[in-house]
Amino acid sequence: MEHDADPREITALIDHDVYSAGGTFVGRVDDLKLDLDAEMVTGLALGEVNLELFDDHISEGQGVIVPYRWVRSVGDVVIVNETIDRLKHTTERKQEVAE
Repeated sequence: MEHDADPREITALIDHDVYSAGGTFVGRVDDLKLDLDAEMVTGLALGEVNLELFDDHISEGQGVIVPYRWVRSVGDVVIVNETIDRLKHTTERKQEVAE
């Protein structure tokens, strides 16, 4: 975020759905994590998360913070890089081993 950034541009991210580059629903932006010293957004605080992705990592009703560096594009939805898809595949492999 630059010094002359319009605060409305930043808050416009609130309530956006977040998807991975592979098309997996990740969650919905509830809030932003900010670094006030550097005046920049450092993360997206997601609620309504995809429990299939995060079931092994969070409890029901909890959210997650996705690093802003993972964001690839912002439009009607926010697209994050494939790192989040790797989390899904790791969870699937753990389930296969457990069976």
